[in-house]
Amino acid sequence: MLPDNPAYPPFRAAMPWVGAHLQTLRSFLVGGTPRIGSARSERLTFPMEDGSGDKLSAVLERPSSPLEGAPLVVVIHGLTGCEDSFHVRDAARYFVSAGLRVLRLNLRGAGPTRADCTRSYHAGRTADLDAVLAQLQATGVAQRFVLYGVSLGGNMMLKYLGERTRPQVAAAISVSAPIDLARTSERFIQPRNRLYHNWLLKSMKQEALATPGLSASEQAAVRTARTTVEFDERHIAARNGFDGARDYYAKSSAKGFLRGISVPTLVIHALNDPWIPGGIYLDFDWAANPRLTPLLPLDGGHVGFHDGGSWHLRMAERFLEETGVL
Repeated sequence: MLPDNPAYPPFRAAMPWVGAHLQTLRSFLVGGTPRIGSARSERLTFPMEDGSGDKLSAVLERPSSPLEGAPLVVVIHGLTGCEDSFHVRDAARYFVSAGLRVLRLNLRGAGPTRADCTRSYHAGRTADLDAVLAQLQATGVAQRFVLYGVSLGGNMMLKYLGERTRPQVAAAISVSAPIDLARTSERFIQPRNRLYHNWLLKSMKQEALATPGLSASEQAAVRTARTTVEFDERHIAARNGFDGARDYYAKSSAKGFLRGISVPTLVIHALNDPWIPGGIYLDFDWAANPRLTPLLPLDGGHVGFHDGGSWHLRMAERFLEETGVL
């Protein structure tokens, strides 16, 4: 067990959101869409130069009183998410209020350009993120970035950072990322997660079936998948050149790239996350890479951390201050 980090206050759940499930479900149960409070929003489009004709879409939020010289915060959503997911908008709201510009990025096949993308995002498709950052630099929108990845987007972001040196990234924050996809998948299909699993699998199928150009056999493979593992086997792996789900998990899991990360990175994960086993975080030797700062509270659920506010976002801001990014 890692000791508490004295530089960061411990997480304390606010009543009545006690326990893993209530922390996980709170955002859905309470509802509402976080208001970002941006002075100006701008729609941006990023063509993918891989011959597919696909485009990614994003919303750039500019605060009314921007912090001069600060990097652009790029927020990356999770599985079946988009620019308007609760956690994306909540992060944008928080960072914009701190004077930071924020890009709410839709991954390939998510958000407004879903019907125009013949390919889709997955846990290891880091080339798309690289293309977006390069286009932002080329057009003068930003030269330095803070990356903020949630859940599956967090895994992709960590893999991206560990693949090679990323000098354009000043810092990064990962929240509830499934850094070991195989062990996460085993946990997620357990009976205890049946309600979560059925909801997410339904959303995954709906998203996949909206992809243009799916053959009849591909549509059938999506519709008949009984678990998320079968979905990854029959759809994600098959369409992206992997030799089945196991190969996809092995090559796309961020845990194999953590040692290569060279930018300051805050890694937040609740050890009681019902979707992602805490053991995959406790098994890693965090001392092997001093650029990584793990915050692993016992409580918090999956992208929860409701303590009367958003503890993980306050910790992210503190991290950026402590590392000199802000």
